[in-house]
Amino acid sequence: MASAQEDSDRPEPERPVPRRAYAARGLGDRVFRYQLTAAGVVVLAIMAGVGLFLLLRAGQALKATGFSFLTTAEWQPDVHRFGIAAVLTGTLLIAAVAVTLSVPLAVGTALFISDVAPRKLRRTLVTMVDLMAAVPSVVYGLWGLFFLQQHVIGLWGLFFLQQHVIGLSRWLSSWLGWIPLFTVDGAQPGEPLASDSVYTASTFVAGIVVALMVAPIQCSVMREVFSQAPAGEREGAYALGATRWGMIRSVVLPYGKAGIIGGTMLGLGRALGETIAVYLIISPVFTIQPHILQTGSNSVSSLIALHYGDASTFGMSALMAAGLALFLLTLAVNFTASSVVARSRSGAQSEA
Repeated sequence: MASAQEDSDRPEPERPVPRRAYAARGLGDRVFRYQLTAAGVVVLAIMAGVGLFLLLRAGQALKATGFSFLTTAEWQPDVHRFGIAAVLTGTLLIAAVAVTLSVPLAVGTALFISDVAPRKLRRTLVTMVDLMAAVPSVVYGLWGLFFLQQHVIGLWGLFFLQQHVIGLSRWLSSWLGWIPLFTVDGAQPGEPLASDSVYTASTFVAGIVVALMVAPIQCSVMREVFSQAPAGEREGAYALGATRWGMIRSVVLPYGKAGIIGGTMLGLGRALGETIAVYLIISPVFTIQPHILQTGSNSVSSLIALHYGDASTFGMSALMAAGLALFLLTLAVNFTASSVVARSRSGAQSEA
């Protein structure tokens, strides 16, 4: 009994505290670290400098309009009636159409290259996708202007529907015209001799072209993440009897969620700022145009390209204000993507 009492009074031994291992950094490591830090600081300084430059140049226009700059659709800076309500709406709609069309294409292509295509064919497909990403935007714009636009409007027998459906735009307007987004003012879907001019130079056509421009970039990001899915988890899925699609659905797609989000947001950032291709295709209008199939659209970048050469001093300040709005919108998209990617599962290692 006494021995038990002595044991209870005896102080508990201190738990050993693990020592933190410090690796001695050589000169090369320190130089490399300083270079990376300097590069990050330079990038942030350049971004801050661009924002400050736009803010200073846009100050005159913003003081003259105030909050109405965001709500006015007209663009007549010389008489102080201007705003970005119309061009910002067009920018968002074109980017939305582009991302809606490009993300399924990019995800499917990335999965095919990383998990389905034979090894010999894989390298060729990767090269082709990378080459598509390097094609200048003016080439896509000219292709959309002289080739795609006519076929989107007048492609016979699309989806093997009835013969009076002569094109994708007319088909969408005919069958989905009750949705405000697909409404086309002045369209006559049931009239075979009706003019197709109401479908040209639309947000939809511009969105298709931009989608083809951003899909290779999205595909490259997604492919790299999909290819890094842990082999142990892949083999474990197969060992449990999963099919290839089952393995992709349960292993590759959850692991590559960050790649899908990051690639989507990267493509959205480029779609928001695309200039030449959109400028060549759309017919600029300065009214809020919510109908994506109807002639007439606009974007912030196309507005700047259209009026930069003949703008007055005050008009140049107004264009800088529009550029500042686009700059802030792009930053918001990129920061949102970074925060979402940082919380995702991608990058986790397999325990198998």
